Amino acid sequence: MEKERKIRVAITQGDTNGVGYEVILKAFQDPTMLELCTPIIYGSPKIATYHRKALNLETNFATIQTADEAQDNHVNLLTCFDEEVKVELGHPTKEAGEAALKALDRAMTDFRSGLYDVLVTAPIDKATIQCPDFHFPGHTEYLETCVGEGQKPLMILMSDRLRVALVTTHLPIKDVAKAITQEAIIEKATIFHQSLKRDFRVSSPRIAVLALNPHAGDNGLLGDEEQNIIAPAIEALAEKGIQAFGPYSADGFFGAGNYNYFDGILAMYHDQGLAPFKTIALDNGVNYTAGLPIVRTSPDHGVAYDIAGRGKADENSMRQAIYTAIDVYRNRRNYDKPLQNPLPKLFHEKREDGEKARFAVRPKEQFKKEQNKKTEADS
Repeated sequence: MEKERKIRVAITQGDTNGVGYEVILKAFQDPTMLELCTPIIYGSPKIATYHRKALNLETNFATIQTADEAQDNHVNLLTCFDEEVKVELGHPTKEAGEAALKALDRAMTDFRSGLYDVLVTAPIDKATIQCPDFHFPGHTEYLETCVGEGQKPLMILMSDRLRVALVTTHLPIKDVAKAITQEAIIEKATIFHQSLKRDFRVSSPRIAVLALNPHAGDNGLLGDEEQNIIAPAIEALAEKGIQAFGPYSADGFFGAGNYNYFDGILAMYHDQGLAPFKTIALDNGVNYTAGLPIVRTSPDHGVAYDIAGRGKADENSMRQAIYTAIDVYRNRRNYDKPLQNPLPKLFHEKREDGEKARFAVRPKEQFKKEQNKKTEADS
């Protein structure tokens, strides 16, 4: 039997003044990492060498010019540019942002050519990378434009205990409420549901949907988005056969540990989901972009200028991002394989009551009753 080819993991260098190279090189100090995959770091050998010396690390790498030169059992570093770039550890500079974008652009070109299997991105500085060729709030939107093929992305923060997806991502708080629509919730929950099945092999996912307002709106006293937008969206998801429950008041939901009873949590906005997530799972959290043809992960931390160059950065999140990318790639392959040559249908499949799901969902009247009871109990 032919030995299975090792999965090729592309890793972009990120901001060259941050902790990107530190967590990458530290992750591959463990030689067993090369038994799992063949890494291809997109960056600059000169900058990598500077970081390695500054941090007194011993990780060796082989310099290559094209991804098809990558060798198994080696840390491969692909030269994305030859220009000299000044490294100023801990300081944001436009030069560092330009270097980060060059690595990303080369990685996108190589993905379209099928030269690697999965992508792991080291953190970028969203301010210094901005330019005419990069006018996005972050990696997620950039990837959608470059390789999305018309598909919509979904940001998922995940660990071994928790998966949190977001309806809105990098939006000012003042713009969040108007961006919360039934269509947006249904779209994101549908992508989440499919990702849980295909990427994480959860056969029958249960998704908790968080409220937007404090106390889930207190029956309209603190806002009516729960009654008029979120609850109807949950009912519509049930019609599609998606098990979504809520809306749940975010503080009590996380405080009581209710996230343990669900396969995924859909939060309305960035900090609502990410603040509790990073409190629970900061050291091993992973940022995963679902919904796109490319499998992309990243550590759940930023450039960390405050500790750059000091040897204090924890590489565990980077290592977990690599593990997750490999797992998702295999899960997708195993999920898709039986569907590639399906047998013709021999009978007409029917579902009970048309396309409605075979489980109950709370109607709006029941939601209102529960909110009234909660309000009376609080008072």
